[in-house]
Amino acid sequence: MADNARAKRLADLIREVVAQKLQRGIKDPRLGSHVTITDTRVTGDLREATVFYTVYGDDEERASAAAGLESAKGILRSEVGRAAGVKFTPTLTFVADALPENARTIDDLLTKARASDAKVREASSGATYAGEADPYRKPGDEDEAAE
Repeated sequence: MADNARAKRLADLIREVVAQKLQRGIKDPRLGSHVTITDTRVTGDLREATVFYTVYGDDEERASAAAGLESAKGILRSEVGRAAGVKFTPTLTFVADALPENARTIDDLLTKARASDAKVREASSGATYAGEADPYRKPGDEDEAAE
């Protein structure tokens, strides 16, 4: 079992090598400049690496990019092995990152919260207190109430 620091260094190296190779070395038109490598994770035994990516575009471009990454997996793995110099080159698994969808969901929720806050602010703009403005008793008030 390798230590976590070594796995982290290998994951960083894999991310850099894969991103550089996708940008400069792979001629597949499905893997144009709209594929971004966001994160890489390596298992503790350094045998498997998961590469997270995002694709700028619609669902059709995401599907074609996934197919392009699967077809380029062997080339990318050999480049990682050449750069890493480890005994066993990890197998690469490409997973579409859910980060853009999560960000879109959070933005939608924040928009709804802002609209709700605006409604509450509008409803409370002309409102007055149900009782007095200051509902707390003061030491001098008890003497006036007794009289």
